Amino acid sequence: MTAVRYLIGVDGGGTGCRARIRDARSNDLLGEGAGGPGNIRLGLDVAWENMLASIDGALKAAGVSRTVLHESAIGLGLAGIVNPKGAAETIAAGPRFACAEAVSDAHIACLGAFDGKDGAILITGTGSAAHAVVKGRGIAMFGWGFEVDDKGSAAALGRAAITAALDGHDGLASSSAFTRAVFTAVGGTRAAIIDWVTRARPREYGLLAPLVMEHALHGDMTALALVRRSAHEVETMLARLVALGSERVCLVGGMADHISRWLSPWARSVLVDRAKDATEGAILLARRAMARQGD
Repeated sequence: MTAVRYLIGVDGGGTGCRARIRDARSNDLLGEGAGGPGNIRLGLDVAWENMLASIDGALKAAGVSRTVLHESAIGLGLAGIVNPKGAAETIAAGPRFACAEAVSDAHIACLGAFDGKDGAILITGTGSAAHAVVKGRGIAMFGWGFEVDDKGSAAALGRAAITAALDGHDGLASSSAFTRAVFTAVGGTRAAIIDWVTRARPREYGLLAPLVMEHALHGDMTALALVRRSAHEVETMLARLVALGSERVCLVGGMADHISRWLSPWARSVLVDRAKDATEGAILLARRAMARQGD
């Protein structure tokens, strides 16, 4: 059995990878690095190329090279991992470590947020999703995608704003400075708007969310109704997480600070600040892999 001298944690999402290396005994931080996307749906070869770029950066900062990988326990939290089969295939496709464990990026974010203890995160960014750890078991919730879900997200709020703007333009609902501003933002003419919605991705819809929030804060009734509905969706998801056994929830993502002010006192009472970041959650995963190796 190879003695573990280093702990490596990798947080690999759709935008990029972050790697961190710590001393396995003292837990001292030795180095950090960054690389490209770590989503395994891009292909394991691409994901590992980007992960290794981030790991190399951390190793360089630590003053060591890849020769220490066989003395390292690694925890991988990667977008695209949804089952044990994907985790095992990911580990098998990489270099040899003393021990390794792979889970979803949401799982390590939850581990980090609660320092390895039970809890849940509700992600409200461009999209929305949740991950809970209850009695040590990870549970993925929501996050079915923009086409059918993403409740409480920036993209869903932007989509609702466009619907309200079109209804106002067509005389099916009241028109206001807010609905006219949205109408203009997505093209201003029938042809331009149809072209916009044909080409737009969730990110483009999400970029309309600040416009909704701005008009809601200025008292526009249509914008207020949309924001309150979004807040209600967030509260519904929070209630479900609590019902599953997560008494504490971290609200994270680009929409978190904006939507939290619209939540009820009950909803705000279950929210807590995260203890550590997702990369530290991956370090915790690596430490658990090391502990299992010693059993």
